[in-house]
Amino acid sequence: MSDRTPTTHSSGGGAKQGFAAGTSIAAAIILMTVGILEIFQGISALADDNFFVVGPEYVYQFDLTTWGWIHLVLGIVVVLIGLGLLTGATWARVCAIVIAALAIIANFLWIPWYPLWSILIIALSVVVIWAVSTWDTDRV
Repeated sequence: MSDRTPTTHSSGGGAKQGFAAGTSIAAAIILMTVGILEIFQGISALADDNFFVVGPEYVYQFDLTTWGWIHLVLGIVVVLIGLGLLTGATWARVCAIVIAALAIIANFLWIPWYPLWSILIIALSVVVIWAVSTWDTDRV
């Protein structure tokens, strides 16, 4: 018999990493959902310019068709990165942080058309960045 006993560390890091890992899986699902919604939003903007209510002029204004293409391409990329993140690919973790930051910028500029939706996507993107950046795959 061996005199070695398993040692446990009660630093709380395991629970924190488990939560971050679970949140990273949720982040992948959130990314894919947001990507699909961005695709639909882009298609809506491309299909009918009268669908969205245009507010007052502001500094960062683009044509609605341009916004449609931005959301469509962003949505496709977000879905692909979400699928990669779901598989645990390292490249997807880096890309998820970058695309979430781009989604924050795009939705900040989209605020005049849909303020509540934009704020929601910005908040979810912050959660995605936190979850992916704090998830240590070696500790889970």
